[in-house]
Amino acid sequence: MAEVAQWDDEGRKVLVRYFASAAEAAGRDEDLLPTVGTVGQLRALLVHEYGDAMARVLASGSFLVDGVVSRDDSFAVGNRVDVLPPFAGG
Repeated sequence: MAEVAQWDDEGRKVLVRYFASAAEAAGRDEDLLPTVGTVGQLRALLVHEYGDAMARVLASGSFLVDGVVSRDDSFAVGNRVDVLPPFAGG
């Protein structure tokens, strides 16, 4: 499990937007958070902040990082991350 990130010393921020069940878990549609280095660090931070409900969403959801879908915990976080729940349908 990734450890919760240390904040960027330069005070940069990342816009995190939540959709559907991710927004329900967070209780909001978006956050402006201090920049973290990787998707894994962001995942750990969100679970730390929002608990089991967010952990369930992230277990099968994905991240859209500056327009690129990722589930890779080592993927670098950019300026905007969308937290996408699993989608039904086919």
